[in-house]
Amino acid sequence: MGDQKKILIVDDDNRNIFALRAVLKARGYDCLSAAGAEEGLEILAANGEIGVVLMDMMMPGMDGYQAIAKMKQNPELRHLPVIAVTAQAMMGDRERCLDAGAVGYVSKPINVEILTELLSQHIK
Repeated sequence: MGDQKKILIVDDDNRNIFALRAVLKARGYDCLSAAGAEEGLEILAANGEIGVVLMDMMMPGMDGYQAIAKMKQNPELRHLPVIAVTAQAMMGDRERCLDAGAVGYVSKPINVEILTELLSQHIK
């Protein structure tokens, strides 16, 4: 998996980043992380090796919905798959994330099997 694209984890909670990195690394994925949407967008602008973004939707400052909107405005990032990761699992939240431009949705606590299946569909 040496030539595999990287996963960018964008989450304002370091515990979530730590847990996701550990699980994904154990499954052979290479991960980068950002503690907020602004930092995530900076990493995306500087790193062309990212193949998918795991985006926390509820963050202070710029939230995941705003970050996805900014990505969709950028021709270089427009087609990069974003999987929404959120603690919100209320009726309509999945649809709201998909309508915002996410290609998939997982709720916290994350079901690793569902996440792995989504990643296999969207990372080359």
